[in-house]
Amino acid sequence: MDEYGAAADSIGSKLQRWPNFALPAALFVADPRLFQIFSLGILLAAGAYFRDFSIRPAQVVLTFAAGLLMQTACWRFSPSKSRSLRSAIITSLSLSLLLRADNLFAHPIAAAAAISSKSIFRFREKHLFNPATFGIIFAITFLPGTWVSPGQWGQDFAIGGWVVMLGMLVTQRARRGDISWTFLAFYLAALALRVQYLGQRWAVWTHQLESGALLLFAFFMISDPMTGPNDRRGRIAHAGLVAAIAYAWQVRLYHTNGLIWALFIAAPCVPLWDAVWPARKFEWTQNGGGHELFSAHPDSRFVDVDHRRAAARRAA
Repeated sequence: MDEYGAAADSIGSKLQRWPNFALPAALFVADPRLFQIFSLGILLAAGAYFRDFSIRPAQVVLTFAAGLLMQTACWRFSPSKSRSLRSAIITSLSLSLLLRADNLFAHPIAAAAAISSKSIFRFREKHLFNPATFGIIFAITFLPGTWVSPGQWGQDFAIGGWVVMLGMLVTQRARRGDISWTFLAFYLAALALRVQYLGQRWAVWTHQLESGALLLFAFFMISDPMTGPNDRRGRIAHAGLVAAIAYAWQVRLYHTNGLIWALFIAAPCVPLWDAVWPARKFEWTQNGGGHELFSAHPDSRFVDVDHRRAAARRAA
């Protein structure tokens, strides 16, 4: 029996003594979205306090109100789907972190558009666009007085370290760290080649590496398991495509918001990667970071749904 299995069995046996705590523990351990909500909440609070983000409390409240109400409305059109507000909370947090406006109506409209995109733009039971990405593109394209402010994070090494640490926590639970690190490798390699070609100092490249906006994108947006390719080979190809589009958008075309636009433009290619490299579709209730450590029923015993690990335990 491996170390992970032994620890999980130990926790499971202990939780049987306190059945009232089994369900909350199961939800926290199994669902990576709780880690993402926790991480994005910390980043929003820290940014508002230490970085003086130019977002008003009323805009945040309206963003959450519109996002949660739209999610509730969308359930009427898809009653068979599981009813959870966690994804809507993540989208609302992401919009509060990235989108800026000089009015009160832009944020709630963007939140409503982001949540509704999951029901409107679908292909083979999978929504096409990352909701926060769609909401931001919708806002800066159609709503006046809106913009994305990547410079709000600055180039602080400590901020970058916190984003990486929290991002790794989320991607490890969702098992999507491969696309984050692959994207960073492609994108930073392209920037390094440009620095070398232009004969610039390497401080220019390290300045890019410390960008909080770049790290936030890599660990909290492109790594979305519901809108990314299902197979690892597809995720690697998609990371390379997004990096190429982002580089061309910003460096060759001299446009802003290259990362957001690249993820939006590359989204229709995800069904292509899934067709070339078929794999099981990610489901929050099934995956939960790869394991469902505890059953939802408080009196049931420990269940491990990763069949390969279960077989290894039996063999041991």
